Amino acid sequence: MCLLARREAAVGAQLCTDDADRLRDQLGALRAFPGGLVLVASLDGHASGLLLARVVGPGPFTDVVSMNIEAVYVVPEARRRGLGHALLVAAVARAEEVGATELYASPLPGARGMQRFLARLGFAPAASHRVVTTSALQRRLAHDLAPAVMQGAPRRAGSRGLEDLIARRRQGRIRATEVPEQASAPGVDAAGQRRASISMQVSLAVQSRRPSASSTTTS
Repeated sequence: MCLLARREAAVGAQLCTDDADRLRDQLGALRAFPGGLVLVASLDGHASGLLLARVVGPGPFTDVVSMNIEAVYVVPEARRRGLGHALLVAAVARAEEVGATELYASPLPGARGMQRFLARLGFAPAASHRVVTTSALQRRLAHDLAPAVMQGAPRRAGSRGLEDLIARRRQGRIRATEVPEQASAPGVDAAGQRRASISMQVSLAVQSRRPSASSTTTS
Protein backbone atom coordinates (compact mmCIF):
# COMPACT_ATOMS: atom_id res chain seq x y z
CA MET A 1 0.00 0.00 0.00
CA CYS A 2 2.92 2.36 0.56
CA LEU A 3 3.95 1.82 -3.05
CA LEU A 4 0.37 2.45 -4.19
CA ALA A 5 0.32 5.70 -2.24
CA ARG A 6 3.68 6.65 -3.73
CA ARG A 7 2.44 6.15 -7.28
CA GLU A 8 -0.78 8.03 -6.61
CA ALA A 9 0.86 11.12 -5.09
CA ALA A 10 2.44 13.71 -7.36
CA VAL A 11 5.48 13.89 -5.06
CA GLY A 12 5.40 10.33 -3.82
CA ALA A 13 9.19 10.23 -3.62
CA GLN A 14 8.84 12.24 -0.41
CA LEU A 15 6.72 9.47 1.09
CA CYS A 16 8.87 6.39 0.63
CA THR A 17 11.33 4.61 -1.62
CA ASP A 18 10.21 2.66 -4.66
CA ASP A 19 12.38 -0.34 -3.70
CA ALA A 20 10.05 -2.93 -2.16
CA ASP A 21 12.77 -4.75 -0.19
CA ARG A 22 14.20 -1.54 1.20
CA LEU A 23 10.72 -0.28 2.05
CA ARG A 24 10.00 -3.49 3.94
CA ASP A 25 13.13 -2.99 6.03
CA GLN A 26 12.19 0.61 6.76
CA LEU A 27 8.70 -0.33 7.91
CA GLY A 28 10.20 -3.00 10.15
CA ALA A 29 12.54 -0.41 11.65
CA LEU A 30 9.58 1.90 12.31
CA ARG A 31 7.73 -0.87 14.15
CA ALA A 32 10.81 -1.66 16.23
CA PHE A 33 11.48 1.99 17.03
CA PRO A 34 10.18 3.09 20.46
CA GLY A 35 7.01 5.01 19.76
CA GLY A 36 6.71 3.74 16.19
CA LEU A 37 3.21 2.83 15.04
CA VAL A 38 2.12 0.89 11.94
CA LEU A 39 -1.64 0.31 11.58
CA VAL A 40 -3.36 -1.66 8.82
CA ALA A 41 -7.11 -1.58 8.17
CA SER A 42 -8.80 -4.44 6.34
CA LEU A 43 -12.05 -4.59 4.41
CA ASP A 44 -13.61 -7.92 3.48
CA GLY A 45 -10.41 -9.66 4.47
CA HIS A 46 -8.16 -7.47 2.31
CA ALA A 47 -5.64 -4.92 3.56
CA SER A 48 -7.11 -1.64 2.35
CA GLY A 49 -5.80 1.11 4.63
CA LEU A 50 -2.54 2.12 6.27
CA LEU A 51 -1.41 4.59 8.93
CA LEU A 52 2.23 5.28 9.84
CA ALA A 53 3.04 7.35 12.92
CA ARG A 54 5.59 7.82 15.66
CA VAL A 55 5.52 9.29 19.13
CA VAL A 56 7.85 12.25 19.71
CA GLY A 57 8.99 13.67 23.04
CA PRO A 58 9.65 14.53 25.68
CA GLY A 59 12.93 16.10 24.58
CA PRO A 60 15.74 18.28 25.89
CA PHE A 61 13.77 21.48 25.32
CA THR A 62 10.17 20.43 25.96
CA ASP A 63 8.16 18.09 28.12
CA VAL A 64 5.35 17.88 25.55
CA VAL A 65 4.63 14.47 24.02
CA SER A 66 3.04 14.43 20.57
CA MET A 67 2.31 11.98 17.78
CA ASN A 68 3.46 12.62 14.22
CA ILE A 69 1.29 10.92 11.61
CA GLU A 70 3.59 10.31 8.67
CA ALA A 71 1.02 8.81 6.29
CA VAL A 72 -2.65 7.86 6.09
CA TYR A 73 -3.75 5.99 2.98
CA VAL A 74 -6.83 4.08 1.86
CA VAL A 75 -7.00 2.31 -1.49
CA PRO A 76 -9.41 4.03 -3.93
CA GLU A 77 -11.97 1.20 -4.04
CA ALA A 78 -12.33 1.19 -0.23
CA ARG A 79 -12.70 4.91 0.36
CA ARG A 80 -15.76 6.45 2.00
CA ARG A 81 -16.25 3.25 3.95
CA GLY A 82 -14.96 4.50 7.31
CA LEU A 83 -11.45 3.02 7.13
CA GLY A 84 -9.75 6.39 7.56
CA HIS A 85 -11.80 7.12 10.65
CA ALA A 86 -11.04 3.67 12.07
CA LEU A 87 -7.31 4.19 11.58
CA LEU A 88 -7.39 7.54 13.35
CA VAL A 89 -9.47 6.10 16.20
CA ALA A 90 -6.73 3.55 16.80
CA ALA A 91 -4.04 6.25 16.53
CA VAL A 92 -5.84 8.46 19.07
CA ALA A 93 -6.12 5.52 21.47
CA ARG A 94 -2.38 4.96 21.20
CA ALA A 95 -1.68 8.68 21.68
CA GLU A 96 -3.76 8.67 24.84
CA GLU A 97 -1.86 5.67 26.18
CA VAL A 98 1.52 7.37 25.84
CA GLY A 99 0.31 10.77 27.06
CA ALA A 100 0.54 12.57 23.71
CA THR A 101 -1.41 15.81 23.89
CA GLU A 102 -1.30 16.69 20.18
CA LEU A 103 -1.32 14.87 16.86
CA TYR A 104 0.46 16.28 13.81
CA ALA A 105 -0.21 15.15 10.24
CA SER A 106 1.95 15.88 7.19
CA PRO A 107 -0.09 15.11 4.07
CA LEU A 108 1.82 15.26 0.82
CA PRO A 109 1.47 18.39 -1.35
CA GLY A 110 -1.37 17.98 -3.82
CA ALA A 111 -3.23 15.40 -1.72
CA ARG A 112 -6.41 17.48 -1.65
CA GLY A 113 -8.61 14.59 -0.54
CA MET A 114 -6.43 13.92 2.49
CA GLN A 115 -6.29 17.64 3.26
CA ARG A 116 -10.10 17.85 3.30
CA PHE A 117 -10.37 14.66 5.35
CA LEU A 118 -8.02 15.97 8.04
CA ALA A 119 -9.66 19.41 8.06
CA ARG A 120 -13.08 17.85 8.69
CA LEU A 121 -11.63 16.05 11.71
CA GLY A 122 -10.28 19.29 13.18
CA PHE A 123 -6.66 19.30 12.01
CA ALA A 124 -5.57 22.93 11.63
CA PRO A 125 -2.50 24.35 9.84
CA ALA A 126 0.45 24.43 12.23
CA ALA A 127 3.54 25.24 10.16
CA SER A 128 4.95 25.14 6.66
CA HIS A 129 7.95 23.08 5.64
CA ARG A 130 10.69 23.76 3.09
CA VAL A 131 12.96 21.11 1.67
CA VAL A 132 16.43 21.20 0.10
CA THR A 133 18.87 18.47 -0.85
CA THR A 134 21.98 18.10 1.28
CA SER A 135 24.32 18.67 -1.66
CA ALA A 136 22.51 21.83 -2.79
CA LEU A 137 22.60 23.30 0.72
CA GLN A 138 26.31 22.50 1.05
CA ARG A 139 27.09 24.32 -2.21
CA ARG A 140 25.04 27.36 -1.21
CA LEU A 141 26.60 27.60 2.25
CA ALA A 142 30.10 27.30 0.82
CA HIS A 143 29.34 30.09 -1.65
CA ASP A 144 27.78 32.46 0.89
CA LEU A 145 30.38 31.92 3.61
CA ALA A 146 33.37 32.47 1.34
CA PRO A 147 35.28 35.71 2.14
CA ALA A 148 34.09 38.65 0.06
CA VAL A 149 37.67 39.81 -0.52
CA MET A 150 40.66 37.47 -0.58
CA GLN A 151 44.35 38.21 -0.99
CA GLY A 152 45.02 38.40 -4.73
CA ALA A 153 41.40 37.58 -5.67
CA PRO A 154 38.91 39.99 -7.29
CA ARG A 155 35.87 41.19 -5.40
CA ARG A 156 32.50 39.67 -6.06
CA ALA A 157 30.46 41.46 -8.69
CA GLY A 158 27.51 42.05 -6.34
CA SER A 159 29.65 43.75 -3.68
CA ARG A 160 31.48 45.89 -6.25
CA GLY A 161 28.23 46.98 -7.88
CA LEU A 162 26.81 48.10 -4.53
CA GLU A 163 29.92 50.16 -3.76
CA ASP A 164 29.74 51.86 -7.16
CA LEU A 165 26.08 52.76 -6.60
CA ILE A 166 26.84 54.34 -3.21
CA ALA A 167 29.74 56.34 -4.72
CA ARG A 168 27.54 57.69 -7.54
CA ARG A 169 24.88 58.80 -5.08
CA ARG A 170 27.46 60.64 -2.99
CA GLN A 171 28.82 62.44 -6.06
CA GLY A 172 25.28 63.44 -7.03
CA ARG A 173 24.67 65.00 -3.62
CA ILE A 174 27.97 66.93 -3.79
CA ARG A 175 27.12 68.38 -7.21
CA ALA A 176 23.64 69.35 -6.01
CA THR A 177 25.12 71.41 -3.16
CA GLU A 178 27.77 73.09 -5.35
CA VAL A 179 25.41 74.39 -8.05
CA PRO A 180 23.54 77.01 -5.91
CA GLU A 181 26.83 78.39 -4.57
CA GLN A 182 28.25 78.88 -8.09
CA ALA A 183 25.04 80.53 -9.34
CA SER A 184 25.09 83.30 -6.69
CA ALA A 185 26.71 86.67 -7.60
CA PRO A 186 30.14 87.48 -6.08
CA GLY A 187 29.95 89.49 -2.87
CA VAL A 188 26.18 88.98 -2.40
CA ASP A 189 25.13 86.71 0.40
CA ALA A 190 21.92 84.68 0.59
CA ALA A 191 20.18 87.21 2.87
CA GLY A 192 20.91 90.02 0.39
CA GLN A 193 19.43 88.00 -2.45
CA ARG A 194 16.24 87.43 -0.46
CA ARG A 195 15.92 91.18 0.34
CA ALA A 196 16.37 92.10 -3.32
CA SER A 197 13.72 89.61 -4.33
CA ILE A 198 11.24 90.98 -1.77
CA SER A 199 11.87 94.61 -2.92
CA MET A 200 11.24 93.65 -6.52
CA GLN A 201 7.93 92.00 -5.61
CA VAL A 202 6.80 95.09 -3.62
CA SER A 203 7.66 97.43 -6.52
CA LEU A 204 5.66 95.30 -8.91
CA ALA A 205 2.69 95.34 -6.54
CA VAL A 206 2.78 99.16 -6.22
CA GLN A 207 2.96 99.61 -9.96
CA SER A 208 -0.02 97.35 -10.49
CA ARG A 209 -2.17 99.50 -8.13
CA ARG A 210 -1.13 102.89 -9.69
CA PRO A 211 -3.94 104.39 -11.88
CA SER A 212 -3.21 104.82 -15.56
CA ALA A 213 -2.51 108.31 -17.06
CA SER A 214 -5.71 108.26 -19.18
CA SER A 215 -8.04 107.93 -16.19
CA THR A 216 -9.91 111.06 -14.86
CA THR A 217 -11.01 111.95 -11.35
CA THR A 218 -14.37 113.60 -10.64
CA SER A 219 -15.51 115.16 -7.38
